[in-house]
Amino acid sequence: MSENTEKPEKVHQAVVTPQSLSFLEKYINNSSPTGYEAEGQKMWLEYLKPYIHTQYVDNYGTAVGIINPDAPYKVVIEAHADEISWYVNYITTDGLIYVIRNGGSDHQIAPSKRVNIYTEKGVVKAVFGWPAIHTRSGAEKEEAPTLKNIFLDCGCTTKDEVEKLGVHVGCVITYEDEFMVLNDRYYVGRALDNRVGGFMIAEVARLLKENNVTLPFGLYIVNAVQEEIGLAGAAMIAEYIEPDVAIITDVTHDTQTPMINKVTQGDLACGRGPVISYAPAVQHNVNKLLIESAEKNNIPFQRQASSRYTGTDTDAFAYSNHGVPSALISLPLRYMHTTVEMVHKEDVDNVISLIYQSLLNIKDGQDFKYFK
Repeated sequence: MSENTEKPEKVHQAVVTPQSLSFLEKYINNSSPTGYEAEGQKMWLEYLKPYIHTQYVDNYGTAVGIINPDAPYKVVIEAHADEISWYVNYITTDGLIYVIRNGGSDHQIAPSKRVNIYTEKGVVKAVFGWPAIHTRSGAEKEEAPTLKNIFLDCGCTTKDEVEKLGVHVGCVITYEDEFMVLNDRYYVGRALDNRVGGFMIAEVARLLKENNVTLPFGLYIVNAVQEEIGLAGAAMIAEYIEPDVAIITDVTHDTQTPMINKVTQGDLACGRGPVISYAPAVQHNVNKLLIESAEKNNIPFQRQASSRYTGTDTDAFAYSNHGVPSALISLPLRYMHTTVEMVHKEDVDNVISLIYQSLLNIKDGQDFKYFK
């Protein structure tokens, strides 16, 4: 929460509509692995289309919706579209498949998961196999899942069978899991990191249109690719747009569940509001804009110290074009890089509201210079 010790006296008002929730479900259930985000980007641009004036897609798939494209002063709101995944790395003679990471995929959650292997012939279904508990008894120490021993089984018994399905080294793989609402309180699914961010910035565009807001600047709504492998998409699109200011949204860790150390990870919780970060890449005056917008509109928020870097696209935008004043709004999330990522519905509404209100407080040509 903010530094105010009294809880804000405000009844929560939902921002996400049933229609936009339907889009979120479709968007999360669609696969957009790093480097292969095309279908998700098409879906996102189609949803965004009624709320923007024009759009742009770069050579690697970063999608941008633009309001007031001719305005000289440019503001970016940004999220990333890609999700973690796997690559086929080796096919054995008896038809089993070993994998390598595409992004920060967690090998420990892999056993018994269902997956989709994407081939030129279509999707091939497979599972991450694992020896039954009965067969592991008697060992002094059970072998844990590692990149060296997790494998896929697509029901084939020879390498030739696998290859006839269209599977080859380099095919990308994603988990098969469906979006759901848990206890009418949480959105749950794989790849909420960070397609929920793309959803939230699209909702900001919807609110601007529905509330007949005329912005005095150009707004670039950016859904970047390849964040999971080093912020690559953001780095490319920042050079193209040359923005005057950037507000980035991504997820951060809820630290209230077991086995997380608050001393090192901070004290952050789903349901307490958006997280405003402190890091060298976060420009003080843009951060001040976010905090003032939250306090003025009674939006609860939390604070996070991100040390040397944020690890998000904020770093890419901040250090582009001789320095772009940038700040980060994070959404608390449980179980990151698993198939059951969880975010609180009210936090999603409040991130949308905070970005929206912050945009309303930016003036044409506003000076975010370091010294005021």
